[in-house]
Amino acid sequence: MTLADFVFVPETPAHDVEIDTINAEAFGPGRFVKAAYKIREGGPHDRALSFVALSGGLVVGSVRMTPVAAGEGRAQLLGPLAVQPAYKNLGIGRELVAMALRAAAKASVPSVILVGDEPYYGPLGFSRIARGQMTMPRPVDPNRLLAHEILPGAVASLTGELCHVDKAPVRHEMPDPLSAMPASALSAAG
Repeated sequence: MTLADFVFVPETPAHDVEIDTINAEAFGPGRFVKAAYKIREGGPHDRALSFVALSGGLVVGSVRMTPVAAGEGRAQLLGPLAVQPAYKNLGIGRELVAMALRAAAKASVPSVILVGDEPYYGPLGFSRIARGQMTMPRPVDPNRLLAHEILPGAVASLTGELCHVDKAPVRHEMPDPLSAMPASALSAAG
């Protein structure tokens, strides 16, 4: 089998049951106590940035993206990424990640965060986040906290505890002092 034998499509609600089954098989009941799961409990994932791999109309792989925030930064949390055991090592997971990253870039998402193994995700464009820059709502090995930066400087704006964007404090935009100046004062100052 090759990647050409699979159909990759955006996730829809019709895929939910199959995705839940794949995730249960891949991660077991322990997934409910993980930091990333705690964040995902905070609100819905973004179906427009989430994808499935189909074989014969059945879901054999899935990746989800969830909008998150830390400090002033906004990003997407990639995961879970899961592929049925019979279809592993065919490149399905890598293709799903690549699709999610392309969709995120097209949607002007500043960066994508995940908890995962750098040897797997590093070649896909992820690197470690600076130790102490961000925290998770539950313990995580800081060596596994990775980011893929889409907009330059976006990862640096992610500071403090990562949470679902629906649970993030409201950002207060600083007013632009020049916008309050009359046009005549601006032209005289320039």
